Amino acid sequence: MATALPLAPMSASGRPSRPSRPTPAPPAPPAPERHDIFRTLVESISDYAIFLLDTDGTITSWNRGAQRIKGYEASEIIGSHFSRFYPEDAIARGWPQKELELARRHGRIEDQGWRVRKDGTRFWANVVITALHDEAGEVIGFAKITRDNTELMQDAAKLRESDETFRLLVLNVKDYAIFMLDPHGRVVSWNAGAAQIKGYRSSEIVGRHFSVFYPPEDVAAGKPERLIQQAREHGSVEDEGWRVRKDGSLFWANVTLTAIYDEHRQLRGFAKVTRDMSERKRLEEVEASARRMKEFLATLAHELRNPLAPIYSATSIMERAPEDVSLVRANLGIVARQLRHLTRLVDDLLDVGRIAAGKLELRRSVLSIREVIAAAIEGSMPALEARAQRLDTQLDNVDFHVFGDLTRLAQVLQNLLINASKFSPEGTTITLRCQLSGRIGQISIADQGCGIAPESLSDVFNLFVQGAQPGQASTGGLGIGLSLCRSIIELHEGSITAASQGIGRGSTFSVRLPIVTDLRASTPPLLASSREGLNLLIVDDNRDAADSMGLLLQMAGHAVKVAYDGVTALRSVEDFTPDVALIDLAMPDMDGFELVRELRDYAHLHHTRFYALTGFGEPGIKEETARAGFDGHIVKPVDIDALAEILRPVRHQASP
Repeated sequence: MATALPLAPMSASGRPSRPSRPTPAPPAPPAPERHDIFRTLVESISDYAIFLLDTDGTITSWNRGAQRIKGYEASEIIGSHFSRFYPEDAIARGWPQKELELARRHGRIEDQGWRVRKDGTRFWANVVITALHDEAGEVIGFAKITRDNTELMQDAAKLRESDETFRLLVLNVKDYAIFMLDPHGRVVSWNAGAAQIKGYRSSEIVGRHFSVFYPPEDVAAGKPERLIQQAREHGSVEDEGWRVRKDGSLFWANVTLTAIYDEHRQLRGFAKVTRDMSERKRLEEVEASARRMKEFLATLAHELRNPLAPIYSATSIMERAPEDVSLVRANLGIVARQLRHLTRLVDDLLDVGRIAAGKLELRRSVLSIREVIAAAIEGSMPALEARAQRLDTQLDNVDFHVFGDLTRLAQVLQNLLINASKFSPEGTTITLRCQLSGRIGQISIADQGCGIAPESLSDVFNLFVQGAQPGQASTGGLGIGLSLCRSIIELHEGSITAASQGIGRGSTFSVRLPIVTDLRASTPPLLASSREGLNLLIVDDNRDAADSMGLLLQMAGHAVKVAYDGVTALRSVEDFTPDVALIDLAMPDMDGFELVRELRDYAHLHHTRFYALTGFGEPGIKEETARAGFDGHIVKPVDIDALAEILRPVRHQASP
């Protein structure tokens, strides 16, 4: 197809006019090459030292940031080896060349550490070395980017020092139990005070729910969960009450529970501070007892005169009619009964005095609880039979053992059975139930009697308090029986409590005692003394997991180094020879498989045992870790007892 051409313009005469010559445009400057733009960009950067190395580590370029940070002019440093920037100790152990090898093998390496300026001063550097490849994939050199992080490092060091000081302060406080709970109430930290007050080692309690510290009746009533909810709603909550030690003994605790939130107001957990206030509680009770002393003295006079009056009358009758055998026999019976009552009052008074003076001796032995119950029933049956009452024993095939004094423990249960009989109508049933809950044995005695007012439940075990309700005839006694029972049970490291639905609805008294466990059981092997401790290396990019495991192992007496990546792990073994290295498999840049191969190249680590940490436990993964050079395979979450078994033979080998 022909293309139409534009017509030439016509002049006034009809002739085509001569076209005017256009003014030529000035020539455009040549477009800059792309690499020149990047070169200009790199050379103008002053916050980072950016330069190139050849395959041997010789410097081939130098930017403004390198001059500012390191102090060399380009003419002074190009052609020199980059190891000039490293301290002598790093050069001596071949670290600069090791960095190039790792960058060549993995494509890049990130490191941080001390570097040296031209004037000899040091700065803390963050370094990234990246391997450069040609089109054929061959390494042709390296790009090196360095940033001066000295100020950041110093700030971080100050923060770590502050955190470490605070951590050591908390860990070493012994008068208070200070520990953290996660949002669900599980223990995540443990200090020396917690170990001293509650009796648990860190390895025994971390990960368990804090309700283990509460008596069974508080757990059944949901008190631990209620306190957590109150702390969540109000920020903190304070409470006082009985708490349970590891050995089953109880102590009176003052507790503050505080909710901990992060900067986004997300709940991180709870801080729990507990103080053993048992001594204060005892002093308060002694003061309350002293206030009742006048009342007691009046009661004592009354109770002693009660048996003396019939004894005096009976003996007077026998003196006047000694020849009347039936009359003498009847009055002798009166004297015998009143003397038994008087003897019991005096014995109780003497026991209270011995306990107050700390002179009540216990003849302890390992006892079957059925043996204790049988002795108590034998002593209390006359009182029950006299009131036509029935005893229903519910032992549920339970026969645990306790370490205690048979006479004193039987005395406590007998006292509780006689009290149940005394405060219950004739012909009613008294129930004795025996149960086992973990390492605590419980014996409960329930009656269908007059009950206890709610406001009086906390006082019934106080000295000289009597159980008669207003308007009710006195049943006799000095008000020391239940106080004596509590003192005896506490000497056995147990507890005794009273419960009632109210006046006229019966009462239940419960005795809890720690049971005898296997006395041959040894201390868990993880908690070796410091002289038996191992050098342990933990490598895990999950900082919380690494730090918490490291702290736990330190508290067990081991020397621990923690690294959060492979490069830091390689640096750490230059001056630290671990007996055991625990290595996470799934880490960025250098995973656990690559790291263990690198560590196996260090001659001084030939005795080190390497264990893989992973969330997978399939046989295929275990075979792969074995091929990679691991001595064992540990599945997350790490079971501390299993870890102890792993460390035990290593510790024996490491011991001199």
